[in-house]
Order: sequence, then C-alpha cells, then structure tokens
Amino acid sequence: MSALRIGTRGSALALWQARRVAELIGAQPGSPTVELVHIKTEGDLRTDVPLWAIEGRAFFTKEIDRALLAEEIDIAVHSLKDLSTSLEAGIELAAVLEREDPRDALITAGGVRSLADLPHGARVGTSSLRRRAFLAHARPDLVALELRGNVPTRIEKLQRGEYEAIVLATAGLKRLGLEQHICEHLPADEFPPAVSQGAIGICARSEDANAIRWLQALNHGATRLATIAERALLRRIEGGCQVPLGALAAVEGSRLNLFAAVCALDGATLLTGRAQSAASRHEAESLGIGVAEQLLKQGAGRIIERQRGLRSTAELP
Repeated sequence: MSALRIGTRGSALALWQARRVAELIGAQPGSPTVELVHIKTEGDLRTDVPLWAIEGRAFFTKEIDRALLAEEIDIAVHSLKDLSTSLEAGIELAAVLEREDPRDALITAGGVRSLADLPHGARVGTSSLRRRAFLAHARPDLVALELRGNVPTRIEKLQRGEYEAIVLATAGLKRLGLEQHICEHLPADEFPPAVSQGAIGICARSEDANAIRWLQALNHGATRLATIAERALLRRIEGGCQVPLGALAAVEGSRLNLFAAVCALDGATLLTGRAQSAASRHEAESLGIGVAEQLLKQGAGRIIERQRGLRSTAELP
C-alpha cells in the first residue's frame, strides 16, 4: 500500500495539525503509512507587509492545494479559517476535525490580567483586521500594532516588551501547550472569532477514493455543520481573512445556532445578526446565507468596501 503524503506548512502549529491527522489515520485498522511534505506558502514568505495589505486570498493554502492537484501530495491539512470558501476545481473538503475552543485569547505583560485593565494607550499586537476592529469597539484608546510570526515568536515579541498585550487564537495556544500564557478568554459575543477558527480542514482530490476513504472516519459531524454555516455566511458576504467579520455557530440538540458581527475598523459601527435552524447540512448552508443577508441589509457591504481600499498601515484608523 502506497504511503499517504500529507502536505503542510512548516510552522509549529501546522505541523501539530498534520501530525494529529497522521495519528488519527494511523489509528484505523489496516491504515497506510503516512509521510509529511513541508510546503512554503505565500503567507510564510511575505513577512515584510501585513497580510491584509497583500492582494488576493488563500495566502496560507493555495501552494498546498496546487501541490495536491499536481499529485505531489495526497492530503492537504489546513487551519480551516485559512481555507477559501470556494475550493479549486478537483478538490474537496473531505473531513473537518472536532473543533478546539474557538475563542480569541488575550496575553498580557506586566501582570495585567484582562482587556479592561490594560492601561490607556496600551500597544496590542495582532495581524487580524477583525481583531483590530473589535478591539477598537471595546477599547478605542488602545493602539493596535501589526504582529507577524508563528505563535511562539509572537509570545516572545510580547515578552521582549514590543507590546503590552497580544491577541491570539485559543485553539493554537492549547494545541502547542502554551495555554498557560492566556490571561483572558475574550467572550465570543463581544469578540466573535474568525470563521471556522479552531477547526482543522482536510482536503483531498475529488477523484481520490483511497485518500477520501481514510479521511471520512475523521469527520466530526457537529463541527462540520457549524463550519458549513459559517463558511456559507462568509461566502455570501464575499470576504476573506481581511474582512472585519466574526462568526460562531454551534449545534445545540437538534438546532444549529449562528451569531455573526461586522465591525468598522475604527470600532464606531458594529452590526450583528443571528438565527437558528435545524441541524442538517442543507439547513446549515441556508442559515449562513440568511445571517449574511441580515448583515448586508444593515450596511455590512459599505464597511467591507471601505476597508478593502486599505493598502498600507498608514491608512488604518
């Protein structure tokens, strides 16, 4: 039996995710051997400018997906929040692993334990326009500064005194065993996470029945439904990682609930939408589209178009 080749970025978090997928595949009876193939992406190479200033989308996934289509790898493992809502022809999202805690986490220096307690004008590091916007809404006095690098590097920058606080995804911190650094979990109703944050997506070529066979058993039903709704919302809004949009869906019993918000970069305007549906694949897609329509009717499109013109940090609020 040929080895399954897993394409992954080389960061500590990406390797953790790829190894986790390899472990789950290996736990199945009669499973093939698995090899990791490291692939550099545009997001890894373009460290000289903020991600939101780079034209296009899929900065951390497109090179891996190209390798998949070229049959250089058999499986692509992604942080699902990085994966475009419109996949390349010939690729399918074969499985979504059970979601880790989707919330954002605040890490601070100097003994401060919460966002509310940060001093006036404190410097907060983040590479996300979404986080900048919701921070500006909650604490307009804070100074948001660009923060790049892998998770351990970002924490090191905080500890060197470059920031008074940084905001990272709880899921990545927990997966890397760094949750002891968390000072506060930012509540999802005030700081809704990125679409699919905390979920791992696994792609394969649509015609590769062998790879898909090993992945189907890894799919987590409730996480898949939640992320279908969130990704449908994002696709209708026509955004990407550069849009100040947060959303979180969750299955509760037989129902699927979805909350989403769009915030202007200066924090002055906050739009929210929420709804629920039956917890089924078809209804999840419709739920996401419906909440997107709520936001668009309130003027979300104007907020998004305004920020799409940004191409330098000098233009940020």
